[in-house]
Amino acid sequence: MVLRIFIHIGNDTVIQSKDVITIIDRNVITSSSVMEEMMHHAKKEEKVVGDIADTKSVVVTSDYIYFSSLSVSTLKKRASMISTISKLDDYAEELE
Repeated sequence: MVLRIFIHIGNDTVIQSKDVITIIDRNVITSSSVMEEMMHHAKKEEKVVGDIADTKSVVVTSDYIYFSSLSVSTLKKRASMISTISKLDDYAEELE
């Protein structure tokens, strides 16, 4: 049985948690030349999803960069809950 775990990152967007590389604060994008270059490259390849206007955090996955209206701490809590739930599912399988 393959267990797929998803996380809602705001803006009606749901992604697989296994695809998340990092979640960073929006302000890091403008304060880092490396991040600005990465964003420029991703936009050029049409790999950026969402509107920067209401962005609080940026979710980087293996394929896309998502602008999220949720804060880093909110997304971290959601990811933590998903991790806990997946461990419970693994434990439940051991009982069978």
